[in-house]
This record gives sequence, structure tokens and C-alpha cells, in this order.
Amino acid sequence: MSLAELFDNITLCSIIKNSFGKFYVFKGESMNKAQFVELVQASGDYKTKVEAEAAIKAFTEAVTTALVKKDDVSLVGFGSFSANLQKGKSGKVPGTDKTYTTQDKMVPKFKAGKGLKDRVAAGK
Repeated sequence: MSLAELFDNITLCSIIKNSFGKFYVFKGESMNKAQFVELVQASGDYKTKVEAEAAIKAFTEAVTTALVKKDDVSLVGFGSFSANLQKGKSGKVPGTDKTYTTQDKMVPKFKAGKGLKDRVAAGK
């Protein structure tokens, strides 16, 4: 990507500089795992991608374990993770006389906190 293209896309990108002086450009679209690992590495001052990936894995495993136990995880300013019961439903398949029913199940839920909502709204 040329410098001109970079500046043309600047409103759609986040530019991160890590502790080694390397710049990362992330477009305002869906980020894949490798890009997220680089972002965590730069944001958290991890020396390697392996360390950043281990931190991500530890976080996701901890939240998953808590939700399986039906515990809530609340991170003040960021948001809350919880496991909620989703009631089963019944319905009809369009164009046929077939009906279906689904079972009650536990589903993960995330509610963004005020700090996260404010920062996203401000675009910072």
C-alpha cells in the first residue's frame, strides 16, 4: 500500500505503533485472528506474537469456563459476559405444513459497558 492510499483510507483505519516502532494498519472492517493478535501485541507491549496469543487464549478460556459454570464476568468500563437461558420456540416452515420446535438452551451474552460505548461512539 502506498502512502497516498494509506492517507485515503485513514478514516477507515486504526494505526497502531508497537514498542519496536513497527506500525500496524487495521481497516475498520472485520479483523481476523492474526490481525487481532498483532493488535494485542502492540497494545499490551508483548514482545512476541506467541505471548499475545497466549494472553488472548487465557482470557477466552477463563470467560468460557465462567460461563459454563453460569457465572457472570463483569469488567467495569468494558462490559459484562453472562450465560442466559434462551427459551425454545415452535414455528412453521414457510410453504409447507411442517412445524418445528427447538429446545431451551443456554447462550452466551455480552453487554457493552458505558466506557466502551462512549469510546466507540467517539471513534477513539
